[in-house]
Amino acid sequence: MKERSVIVYPPVKYEGRKVEVDGVLVGRACGLRDLTEVLQRAGWEGLDEVDVLDLPAIEWHGGGPEAWSARG
Repeated sequence: MKERSVIVYPPVKYEGRKVEVDGVLVGRACGLRDLTEVLQRAGWEGLDEVDVLDLPAIEWHGGGPEAWSARG
């Protein structure tokens, strides 16, 4: 089975962070709860926020799980 990949892009002011799963843009997230919901809709059923923090498939760009707003 192919391992899935997730990219969480840098935060954009007033827009949150784009989320890409397996090369497809699947939504935006403004916090960890949003990210969890986006990933659940993309097929990761049963995840909670703690699971998302530990998910090795996530590649964080422009800050980790604590960075949700852009400066400036």
